[in-house]
Amino acid sequence: MTTWGSSYIGRHRPLETERSLSLGERLLALNWFVVLLLCVIACIGFAMLYSAGNGSWDPWASRQAIRFGAGLVLLLVVALIDIRFWLRVAYLIYGGCLLLLIAVELMGEIGMGAQRWIDIGFMQLQPSEMMKVALVLALARYFHSPTLDEVGNIRRLIVPIAMILLPVALVMRQPDLGTALMLMCVGGAVFFIAGVRLWKFAVVIAGGLAAIPVAWTFLHDYQRNRILTFLDPERDPLGAGYHIIQSQIAMGSGGVTGQGFLQGSQGHLNFLPERQTDFIFTMLAEEFGLIGGLALLSLYALLILAGYVIGLRCRNHFGRVLALGLTTNFFLYAFINPAMVMALIPVVGVPLPLVSYGGTAMLTVLVGFGLILSVSINRDLKISRRALEGADL
Repeated sequence: MTTWGSSYIGRHRPLETERSLSLGERLLALNWFVVLLLCVIACIGFAMLYSAGNGSWDPWASRQAIRFGAGLVLLLVVALIDIRFWLRVAYLIYGGCLLLLIAVELMGEIGMGAQRWIDIGFMQLQPSEMMKVALVLALARYFHSPTLDEVGNIRRLIVPIAMILLPVALVMRQPDLGTALMLMCVGGAVFFIAGVRLWKFAVVIAGGLAAIPVAWTFLHDYQRNRILTFLDPERDPLGAGYHIIQSQIAMGSGGVTGQGFLQGSQGHLNFLPERQTDFIFTMLAEEFGLIGGLALLSLYALLILAGYVIGLRCRNHFGRVLALGLTTNFFLYAFINPAMVMALIPVVGVPLPLVSYGGTAMLTVLVGFGLILSVSINRDLKISRRALEGADL
């Protein structure tokens, strides 16, 4: 039986029962199909940003391509690192992202009425996006040790609940209701994956529904308007309802086959707002129609399926929870944005993954898939559920 290097953790127990893979073996074991899917979706994003720029690589498409190239390198680095490293540093990464969220509160950049970014020179960093991956990583680390019976103990859930509520509270102060809800949803998904009983979810959901009247009083005016506009877009067609009405017109005008690349009338005549970010799926549907929209959603479905298969095939609990949690996080991205622009849910400002313009969101998605691919490479690695007890991290 080998150990990782010559070190032992806690009570001198080995972290694994099988040897580490060499770099060459890791490259061969890498799921290149997932990498290919990511590249294809990103290329669709470049094309749509080129169209959003009225047939120009500036100001969005060229920058997005450079960011994707850097993010792809980062993905490969993350994927090739031993999964036990991510197990060890999970809490440190979570703590770092939490400090960045606090930094946003103290010195963040204000844009579009919200304080969500930190200016680091070459890009605007959005720590709330990074927290989506960090939260799943930390929760996977926490739920790695307890047995299924121990997870059923309510006292065992106090710490992970606090791990979710802390960033949610900080993100709500920015304010960013969409990201806060995503953090709560992905946190709840990890709880379910870890084996928390369904009746506990029923209690939380019932409590949440009962608290809606109270929560309504704490919402900002623009957040209330988004909800009211979702229920009746025509109540303010030139104000709060303008975005979603123009989105519906654009998608309807695309029909089955679309108006053609660079030919979308709503987008290129500037009727469609935020066409390079939140409403880029609308622009795709206008130019490529129902067929184009379904093609992109099919690519997302393949990625999501691949992620869940990787998680379910993993033999160690940490990797299983991590891959399933991160895949669920990606599913939320891929579901919320199209549903939002089709008026199926209120507008919450969630980007379309790998397609919408934005550096932090893209890097977050790619790092998340880097971790999923690391799980895939190390799927047969056995890690003791008690290996980290007493570890000093």
